[in-house]
Amino acid sequence: MSGTTMIVLIVFITVGFSIISKMFNRYLSHQKSQHSKHNEALNAELRALKERVATLEKIVTDDGYVLKEQFKNL
Repeated sequence: MSGTTMIVLIVFITVGFSIISKMFNRYLSHQKSQHSKHNEALNAELRALKERVATLEKIVTDDGYVLKEQFKNL
């Protein structure tokens, strides 16, 4: 193998690894952004569910609700 061929081969390998590295980094950043969006959606849903549970707790612990249930049971 001549010196020129080795230099060309080294350049191609270097450029190839550089391209693969950039593609992989883009893939990872895309996955990270998708993961972040999914986490944000789950957090929003969790907040909404916590608010609903808090509202239900207020209704159930309200004196008027307990009184209505006692009248139903009579």
